[in-house]
Amino acid sequence: MIRDQETLDLLLEGIRRFVRDELVPAEKQVDETDEIPARIVQGLKDLGLCGMTVPEAYGGLGLTMEEEVLAVIELCQTSPVFRSLSGTTVGIGSQGILIDGTEEQKQEFLPRLARGEILASFALTEPEAGSDAASLRTTARRDGDHYVIDGTKRFITNAPYAGIFTVMARTDPAVKGAGGISAFIVDAGTPGISFGQRDRKMGQKGAHTCDVIFDGARVPASRIIGGPGNAGQGFRTAMKVLDKGRIHIAAVCVGVAERMLADTLRYAMERKQFGQPIADFQLVQAMLANGKTELYAARAMLLDTARLRDQGKNVSTEAACCKLFASEMCGRVADNAVQIFGGAGYTADSGIERFYRDVRLFRIFEGTTQIQQVVIARNMVRAAARG
Repeated sequence: MIRDQETLDLLLEGIRRFVRDELVPAEKQVDETDEIPARIVQGLKDLGLCGMTVPEAYGGLGLTMEEEVLAVIELCQTSPVFRSLSGTTVGIGSQGILIDGTEEQKQEFLPRLARGEILASFALTEPEAGSDAASLRTTARRDGDHYVIDGTKRFITNAPYAGIFTVMARTDPAVKGAGGISAFIVDAGTPGISFGQRDRKMGQKGAHTCDVIFDGARVPASRIIGGPGNAGQGFRTAMKVLDKGRIHIAAVCVGVAERMLADTLRYAMERKQFGQPIADFQLVQAMLANGKTELYAARAMLLDTARLRDQGKNVSTEAACCKLFASEMCGRVADNAVQIFGGAGYTADSGIERFYRDVRLFRIFEGTTQIQQVVIARNMVRAAARG
């Protein structure tokens, strides 16, 4: 489903050059300061990366899923925190509007998101609702032409500088589970919204998360994604968003794993023990070969799923398979990289220690490995029952 190979090649080359010249040299600085330099933020916007998935009619690049995957793999040949800045807007932040929003909502928000004028965050997770998203407690009480939102969202990526939030809240307290949840587009500057302190994380320094607290935040009923008549459909919107987001995150895992494996191979060819490069030793070769094999499998799985989605197929199972396998693969590549680097891999100077910390998150966010297993197995049972 690549529409124009020449144009795509130009985009991918532009991303490679930006990664090589701007992002890789800034990796250590960002990890140490927990801040992404303003010039890099602007560079991501100038490349159009905040609007990768926004249709051209709304000012974006309008990439297909396959094209998006290839672009993300290139962008993630560096620290994944850079992708997080634009990728949350590209993925889960704006996809609800793109998939289920009204035409008026698309016209109002998508062009601004595509330009990077505003960033979007996805506010689903709560202190007591993570993997069990249908149990969320944030409420949205109808009050005339508005809803009043109360509750706390946790671990919200880009929250400190988001322009809008896609917020999941319970509009019908009488309906337990998924059926009473609606999705809202909420301006970050709405009175009644406050923020907790930035989370201190194991890795992903420079990608900021924090609590978002709603205390009587009034939101027009027209800001329900899909319009007021779409109340109660928010959980379905969230699941559509996460299906696509899981493909995106799998691409992140593939890109970062490619970078780690390349760095590890280079080190193994240069580092000598017993008078020869450690790449000559078969036990080191086994770790390198396992990484290459799993990486190839993850990339093939990812591209196949992206093409199926571009064909309009339901890829809920395949997306979960991609996220599960690619995130676990990325963790194993990181672990073996530290092992091959040895003591150097445990110190900050090599960069491998940073990647090891950064990629641990991939097996947790946007659905843990265990949730992917549940999704896959349930879909298998449903498919078998249908015959």
